[in-house]
Amino acid sequence: MEVLVLSTDVVLLHRLTSLLEGEGIAVFHLDRQMSVLEGSVGALPQRLCVAEADAERARRLIGDIGLGHVLTKEERA
Repeated sequence: MEVLVLSTDVVLLHRLTSLLEGEGIAVFHLDRQMSVLEGSVGALPQRLCVAEADAERARRLIGDIGLGHVLTKEERA
C-alpha cells in the first residue's frame, strides 16, 4: 500500500478517488474516521492510498489531470 495524497480537502480526495476508481484502481482512504471523530473541522488530513502494483499508474493519472502537485513528497520524487 502506498500513500499518494495527504489532504484535508475532501473535494480533492473525492475527485481523485473517482478518477482512480474509474480507471479500475482500488483506492483506500485512511484516517477518514479520525477526521469525523475530531468534529469535522478538517484539521486532520486523510490519506489516499493504492496498492503498490497500481501506484505508478495512479501517479501518472493524477499528473495527467494537472494535480501532480498534490502527491506526497515521497511520491513526487
